[in-house]
Amino acid sequence: MSSGDRTHTGYRATLEKRPAEVAAMFDRVAGKYDVTNTVLSGGLDAGWRRATREALGARPGQTVLDVAAGTGVSTVELATGGVTAIACDFSQGMLRAGAHRPVPMVAGDAMALPLADASVDGVVISFGLRNVADTDAALREFSRVTRPGGTLVVCEFSTPTWTPWRTVYLEYLMRALPQVARGVSSNPEAYVYLAESIRAWPAQAPMAAKLQAAGWADVAWRNLTGGIVALHRGTKPA
Repeated sequence: MSSGDRTHTGYRATLEKRPAEVAAMFDRVAGKYDVTNTVLSGGLDAGWRRATREALGARPGQTVLDVAAGTGVSTVELATGGVTAIACDFSQGMLRAGAHRPVPMVAGDAMALPLADASVDGVVISFGLRNVADTDAALREFSRVTRPGGTLVVCEFSTPTWTPWRTVYLEYLMRALPQVARGVSSNPEAYVYLAESIRAWPAQAPMAAKLQAAGWADVAWRNLTGGIVALHRGTKPA
């Protein structure tokens, strides 16, 4: 990669997501990833995790897959009430940082999951789909491993619904977020890329259309925190 392909931080300005590069980036932030997320979200991340679990609606005895699970904090949230939750991530650094958590953890790419067809009752991906090289391929892969009637929940940053708030939010992303990250992250430059990836992500309606195009039915979304985050939910047809 030539120097002209990179921003001053070392990450691609075009957001062309090469899996090996993105995995390496997350390896470098793994050590302080969870505390950084809590600081940057103002503590809202815990509520977003609860809302994701509630949207999934898994029942006792069911098995769910948490894709792009990072260190497994979100997986532990899902593994309540008799639900078995499996953490999956393509960053070895993240998996090592979360090895102490009481959930099974496997290495795997969202576009080629290490699971058999129709082997889980639901799939969750939180704040990870925008880092996948081919979003549409990942959504189809989630359907492959989900049993008929199972559920997909995508929790992802989205577009605030109130215009003045949207303007303030985007300014925070591009200006304040990298500055705050410098105080708490083990690799603050990565958060410039993360801010850019959030800005480039589809709004709520186009994201719902992607789920539908990938074969998910009954697609709907719910805004959290004024649309900073959106929960998209779909069902695999029986």
